[in-house]
Amino acid sequence: MRGRSAHSRSGSISSRPAEVLRLEASFQAARRSRIVCRCALLWTSERPTTESGALVSKLETVVKDIVDEMRGRPHRGEVASYIPELARADPKAFGLVVVDADGHVVAAGDADTPFSIQSISKVFTLTLALGKIGDRLWTRVGREPSGSRFNSIVQLEYERGIPRNPFINAGAIAVTDAIVAGHQPREALGEILRFMRFVAADDTIVIDDAVAASEQRTGFRNVALANYMKSFGVIENPVEFTLGVYFHHCAIAMSCRQLAMAGRFLAHFGHNPSTVLPVATPERARRINALMLTCGHYDGSGEFAYRVGLPGKSGVGGGILAIAPGKASIAVWSPGLDASGNSQLGQLALERLSKRMEWSIFGA
Repeated sequence: MRGRSAHSRSGSISSRPAEVLRLEASFQAARRSRIVCRCALLWTSERPTTESGALVSKLETVVKDIVDEMRGRPHRGEVASYIPELARADPKAFGLVVVDADGHVVAAGDADTPFSIQSISKVFTLTLALGKIGDRLWTRVGREPSGSRFNSIVQLEYERGIPRNPFINAGAIAVTDAIVAGHQPREALGEILRFMRFVAADDTIVIDDAVAASEQRTGFRNVALANYMKSFGVIENPVEFTLGVYFHHCAIAMSCRQLAMAGRFLAHFGHNPSTVLPVATPERARRINALMLTCGHYDGSGEFAYRVGLPGKSGVGGGILAIAPGKASIAVWSPGLDASGNSQLGQLALERLSKRMEWSIFGA
């Protein structure tokens, strides 16, 4: 990385925050002992107990019913076309996976088909950035709903380069910049990918290079957002470094099964249940969930909270990660989007699931 100032901001290894060192120790321990792979197999193959069997049986029925209903829906939304590679997605695809509090995995439809997670990656980069610099991150990005399109530049003009929240594009670029500090782009991207594999307990997760290249060729608004923030000092690293990492982490490809597994730490108050290792503090996990509820669906966040009642984060690849705190991590995928850029059938499926399982955080 150019210049000493970026390195000094992140600090030497001996002075780095304890939380970052704990995360890195977790990664190393998981790799050395292969705890992640072995525990993931045990976790997903564990048989329901008599006490929980009825709930699992109900969940299996509900998930199957929802997938059957969604597959028959004629109005599926429009597949994203402004990123050319995303336009290749099959509009008829639909997958749903639920990992409950006891580790039972219920899957139906195209549950194991990889898709581009796009903005869902912002949940995980936010977790990493907070682990690195803590609440100092909030001097560079806000925590309020935007009420605007995910790639809008309008609010940046009024708010002197400070993005409204970490889930709109400008906010996620600022968060990515915090991760890049003190690293070469390849190193920062490697850290993000290792983290995704760690929380998902799956070393096969990769970046779709074709999607990343497609985003870089067409991401003119993101380039404008980054340069505008750079002019206010919000972006501290070279714009091309930060954007390169941003485009690539949005191009991570995961299946619904992998994504639901990756979200478990948010349903388990910050702990990764496969390894019993902390990913975030309970307070931080709660606050990330709060931001997902209020900001996770751009200018459709209020409607999602009203209808579904769960923290959730969408991506223009058609995926949604939703969290039922203390109950389940849920991933749904349907490529067709509504006018706000959120999966049309994915939202409807989560509304059905939340209602039938009585998982809304606001009560049944």
